[in-house]
Amino acid sequence: MTQWLFDPPVAPSLPIVGRAERFPVRRILCVGQNYAAHAREMGSDPAKQSPFFFSKPGDALVSDGRDPAYPSVTDNLHYEVELVAAIGPEGQIIGWAAGVDLTRRDLQAAAKAKGQPWDAAKGFDQSAPCGPLTLGALPDPDGGIALSVNGQVRQSSTLSDMILNPAAVLEAAGDLWTLMPGDLIYTGTPEGVGPLVRGDHVEATIAGLAPLSFTVR
Repeated sequence: MTQWLFDPPVAPSLPIVGRAERFPVRRILCVGQNYAAHAREMGSDPAKQSPFFFSKPGDALVSDGRDPAYPSVTDNLHYEVELVAAIGPEGQIIGWAAGVDLTRRDLQAAAKAKGQPWDAAKGFDQSAPCGPLTLGALPDPDGGIALSVNGQVRQSSTLSDMILNPAAVLEAAGDLWTLMPGDLIYTGTPEGVGPLVRGDHVEATIAGLAPLSFTVR
């Protein structure tokens, strides 16, 4: 029997719609600039740049209606609504959720300017709010994806506007990593990203999936 120096942390997990079981989260992979309009608003030419990946630790997850804290060392926290794909046995997508990639945009811009990694800008504590998981096929592959802040719509698009659809995202991720049960893939955000302050209430919706809502504390 393994003896630990201290108790291991509890594994992060997601609730599953209509099920008592929970989905244990191993790690979080994210696709950058997977919507052409968002790539352009970030200063990139989608015709000349393929989508790329970055990661967040599994314990960045915020679930079960919890509210993320405004992170330290930033004055420019941004929201990014995303379709989240959940990986099950044999590296296949078994479910879907609405998620938000929170970003320290000022730290990201500084890292980009110096050619440095984005870890502190993307992989910080409580940077990956995610709604309940819906098992099975994506209810509407062409469905709407939207985010509102304090009742005002800030992002609104359709999943069909992705440069790489979920199947292509899965294939690209599988070329880079051995995908394992418990992995989550955030599949990119449409245009309209912007700042959040403490007290802002965020609602993220994707057609056919359970909504995600939280208030930045």
